[in-house]
Amino acid sequence: MNPFSGVITALATPFVEGEVDLSSFKRLIQFQLENGIDGFVVNGTTAESPTLNIEEAHRLFDVARSEAGDGFPLILGTGFNSTAKTVEATERAKEWGAHAALIVVPYYNKPTQEGLLAHFSKVAESVDIPIMLYNVPGRTVVSMDEQTITALSKVDNIIGIKEATGNVSFGQAIRGAVGAEFTITSGDDPTCIDLCNQGGDGVISVISHIIPKELKEFFVQAKEGTSYVSEKYLTKYQALLDAVYSEPNPTGIKMALYKMGIFDSPEMRLPLLTMSKKATLVLEGEMNNLGLIQ
Repeated sequence: MNPFSGVITALATPFVEGEVDLSSFKRLIQFQLENGIDGFVVNGTTAESPTLNIEEAHRLFDVARSEAGDGFPLILGTGFNSTAKTVEATERAKEWGAHAALIVVPYYNKPTQEGLLAHFSKVAESVDIPIMLYNVPGRTVVSMDEQTITALSKVDNIIGIKEATGNVSFGQAIRGAVGAEFTITSGDDPTCIDLCNQGGDGVISVISHIIPKELKEFFVQAKEGTSYVSEKYLTKYQALLDAVYSEPNPTGIKMALYKMGIFDSPEMRLPLLTMSKKATLVLEGEMNNLGLIQ
């Protein structure tokens, strides 16, 4: 099996009074492992990576590796809107023992497609580690187009993409344009099962924090070609997804983990705030309906 396929959880970072809470982090990892998750991303968007310093990211990575074991797929988020900083962070990923680096499209700068090609090519030629592209225009404004992704798929150590546009047709177009060995993972929970059903290799997920076993079952059904599996997934979990994503990620998933007793606190780091009371009540209701809390 492709080590970067399947259901991979983009781990949230628990905080208590401003400090990283490693006890809660360990509980989360064990819950994930017990429920069959295939890999982890550390220091990704859901980890609140812009607010973590290098030492905190390193501690989280070391704990994840220690808890999961050396052979368990660990991907480290290393993307910045500076190519030089991205190279430095990706070099650290290799030094720390990450199996791959997840590199987001540079945000804020608004590079051209030629700039994106040059950025990712520079990182790939500078650091000998498998690289996954991360296309998430909802956060970066700029989106990689099919031609750019296809060109980058030919670079030796660029091995896949986290495709988070939520556009399944775009994901299908990428699948048709790149080689079979190029990994396409969804980065959009509502459409992830549909993309897997249409040729995607997996998902780097947020909702897998709280329904890891269930999401893995839907993924397996999708890859087996089960009819209407995406519709069945959304019929059961659309209201939960809406509640979790009603405020900026990872606000909702951290509150859900707190309500499940996995995190000791739903605390966020500024500029994000802890989930509002109104949104929390809706989230609690949906979790109760699904038996995730009582």
